[in-house]
Amino acid sequence: MGEGINGDAGDLAAAPYDQWLPFSPAGGSPRPSARYKHAAEVVREKLYVVGGSRNGRYLSDIQVFDFRTLKWSALSAARDSSQLNIENNTTDPSFPALAGHSLVNWKNYIVVVAGNTRTSTSNKVSVWLINVETNSWSSVDTYGKVPISRGGQSVSLVGSRLIMFGGEDNKRRLLNDLHILDLETMMWEEVKTGKGGPAPRYDHSAAVYADQYLLIFGGSSHSTCFSDIYLLDLQTMEWSQPDTQGAHINPRSGHAGTMIDENWYIVGGGDNASGSTDTIMMNASKFVWSVVTSVPARDPLACEGLTLCSTIVDGEKFLVAFGGYNGQYNNEIFVMKLKPRNLVQPRLLQSPAAAAAAASVTAAYAVITDEKTRDIVATDDLDVKRVQPSGSSKQITTELDALNGEKGKLESRLAEVRDENSKLKDRLDMVKLSHGELTKELKSVQHQLAAEGSRCQKLESQIAAAHKRLESTDSLENELEVLRQQISLVEQTMTTAQRQKSGGVWKWVAGSAEISDDE
Repeated sequence: MGEGINGDAGDLAAAPYDQWLPFSPAGGSPRPSARYKHAAEVVREKLYVVGGSRNGRYLSDIQVFDFRTLKWSALSAARDSSQLNIENNTTDPSFPALAGHSLVNWKNYIVVVAGNTRTSTSNKVSVWLINVETNSWSSVDTYGKVPISRGGQSVSLVGSRLIMFGGEDNKRRLLNDLHILDLETMMWEEVKTGKGGPAPRYDHSAAVYADQYLLIFGGSSHSTCFSDIYLLDLQTMEWSQPDTQGAHINPRSGHAGTMIDENWYIVGGGDNASGSTDTIMMNASKFVWSVVTSVPARDPLACEGLTLCSTIVDGEKFLVAFGGYNGQYNNEIFVMKLKPRNLVQPRLLQSPAAAAAAASVTAAYAVITDEKTRDIVATDDLDVKRVQPSGSSKQITTELDALNGEKGKLESRLAEVRDENSKLKDRLDMVKLSHGELTKELKSVQHQLAAEGSRCQKLESQIAAAHKRLESTDSLENELEVLRQQISLVEQTMTTAQRQKSGGVWKWVAGSAEISDDE
C-alpha cells in the first residue's frame, strides 16, 4: 500500500492506478467511530455510512463524507411522520441502531433493509427510508409475503425492484431464499427458483449484471466458507453455476463488492483463520477472475464487515472502502483509482440478430420439450411427427403448424446470423489484407532503417578518422610554431652580430685618423 492522501483533491487525482491508499479528511475533520457490519453507499458525491457494530454495541448514527469538501459530518436526520405508509407506533426520533443490514440508493432515498437490532419486537424484515434531500428518515410499512427478519443477507437493485437473498435469521438458521420488494408499491414477493441454487449462507456478496443476471459469490455457513459463484437468470428464475477461468480464488466471507460496468470488484473478507489480502475482480461477461492488487497481512483492508462503493472524481473511477474488523475496528477511508479497462460484451449481446436467434432456439427447444411430454418429437430436420395419438387430429395439426411456424422463424433468424457472419468474415479478410500490407511496409521501413544504420556507422568511422587527422594537424602546427620561434631567434642573433662587427671597423678608422693628426 502506498503513501496516504491528505485531504487534497489534487493528490486524489494524481493517485497511482490499482493501488489502495488511505485517505485522510481535509482540515483534520473528526472521523466517525470505528465499526464493522455497517452499510454504505455513495449518493451525489457523498458517502453515507449507516449504523454498524462496535464492541457488541449496535450503532444508530448516519455519517457522511463529502467528496467535494473532503470532510466528514454527522447527519442529524429527523423522523418524518407525515409520509404515507409510515409506522407511527413509536415516538423515538432517532434512527434505529442496526448491524448486518443492507442499503441501496433509489431515487432520492437510501433504502435500508433488514439487519439485526435490539429494539424491534417484530420477526419480519423492516425497511427504512432516508431522504437525502430533506435529511429525514421514516420507517415504512410493507405488504405481501414479508420475509422473516435476518442479518448478513445480500440486497441488489434492478430498476425499482429490490432483490434480497439469503442471510441468517434471529434463531441463527441459515437461509437461501429469494425475495423481491417492489419499491413503488412496497409489496414483497417470495420467488420460487429452479433447483441448483446456492446452499444456505450469510455474509456473501451479490451483484447484478446487465439488469438480467444476479450473481452470488462466497459467504459462509456455520462451519465453512465458500468460494463458489452462482448465476440467476432474472427472466427465467433459473440458477446455474458457471465455469470460471483465471486466478484461483480462496474462500471468503464478510467481504464487500461492487459492480462497475462489467467488472465485479471484491475486497476483504476472510476464512475464519485469516483475512483475505487480495482485491479481486471478475469480468462478468467472460467469468474470468483476476487479482487487481494485494495488501500485507493484518492490513486494515484484510478484514471482515467492511463496505465497498465506487465514485467518480475528475472523470476517474475510484473504489471507496470503509470500516471493518481484523482484530481492531477501523474508521479509515481507503481509495483506489481504477485503471481504465476495455468493455468486452458477450458476442450474443453484441449481435442483436444472434441474440434473437439464440432466443428463438431457446423458445423452440422449450416448445419441443413440452411437446415431448405429449408424445410429439422432432426429427433431425425439425419436421415433427406424432408418435402416439393424443387428442383430436385437428389439435395435432394446429400444434404441428405452430412448430413449423417456429421452424420458419428460426430458419429466418439463422439466415440473418449467417449473413452477419458473412459480413464479419469479409471484414476479417479486409483486416488481414490490411495487416499484410502493413507488415510489408514495416519490413521496408526496417530495411531502410538498417541501411541508414549502416550509413551512420560509416559516417562515424569517417568522423573518427577526421578527428585523428585534426589531432595530427595540431601536432604539426605546434612543431611549425617551434621552428618559427627558432628561426626568429637565429635571425635576431645574426643581426646583433652584424651590428657588433660594423661598429669595430668604424672604430678602427677613427683611431687611424687620430694617429695621423698627432704626427
